Amino acid sequence: MKGLVIKNTGSWYLVKTNEGNCVECKIKGNFRLKGIRSTNPVAVGDRVQIILNPEGTAFISEIEDRKNYIIRRASNLSKQSHILAANLDQCMLIVTVNYPETSTIFIDRFLASAEAYRVPVKIIFNKTDTYNEDELHYLDGLINLYTTIGYPCFKVSAKTGEGVECIREELKEQITLFSGHSGVGKSTLINSILPEMDIKTGEISTYHNKGMHTTTFSEMFPVSENGYIIDTPGIKGFGTFDMEEEEIGHYFPEIFKFSTDCRYGNCTHRHEPGCAVRKAVEEHYISESRYTSYLNMLEDKEEGKYRAAH
Repeated sequence: MKGLVIKNTGSWYLVKTNEGNCVECKIKGNFRLKGIRSTNPVAVGDRVQIILNPEGTAFISEIEDRKNYIIRRASNLSKQSHILAANLDQCMLIVTVNYPETSTIFIDRFLASAEAYRVPVKIIFNKTDTYNEDELHYLDGLINLYTTIGYPCFKVSAKTGEGVECIREELKEQITLFSGHSGVGKSTLINSILPEMDIKTGEISTYHNKGMHTTTFSEMFPVSENGYIIDTPGIKGFGTFDMEEEEIGHYFPEIFKFSTDCRYGNCTHRHEPGCAVRKAVEEHYISESRYTSYLNMLEDKEEGKYRAAH
């Protein structure tokens, strides 16, 4: 029997069968995906085959080939990955300028990982009703930056409803992953789109200006016109996984564009003479923040290699 994984609680998976029934499933035996060292070998969005048990539950016996997935390095387990979701048409990265602040390094790491696994991303800037004049000016600067690179951006206030209808239109006939830090308003935004779901929302810690986890597992919700939203727990950091140093620049579209003009084919874009990327940064064709994120990811890889060697 075939079905779609619509919820993952850590130990159980809820599978919606092709016949429309929902069945609680576990993984059969020591089930592992070939070539992927993952803390969760089965992810929401996976299409699977299941074997029913007499008591009405089932075992997942096989995962069908994935179109794509979003993956990050697992917390405290640098050699393992965590798959956020699979078989996506798009991802909506929910970002806040403040309450809590989302750094450009976090945004860029997420975008690079999505590029690596061929998942289109749209950036949703939430909580526009809470920002002062300087924060709104900064927000407009970020939108200009990411729109120029090629990432569609949207301004919304999930609390007041501003811009939510536009997001609802973007969800039609799409399987969409919602992701971002805890506290950026993912659950509030989903409640605005699907008020009947009444998903639990949390408060922001005023001391740390960080969100509290309210979503504790990944779940898929149907939206109008054959669309789905996948809600995931908020993530503090985004450790990239399974990227070689020389590949990282490929996942920054504007860096990759200028890298073809570098003097050396294996240019790291840090100190080599005749580097077209560094020249583009100096001439403001590539933003300083994006270049800093690129260097940060290179350093992360080098530290990982050092730890592995020691």
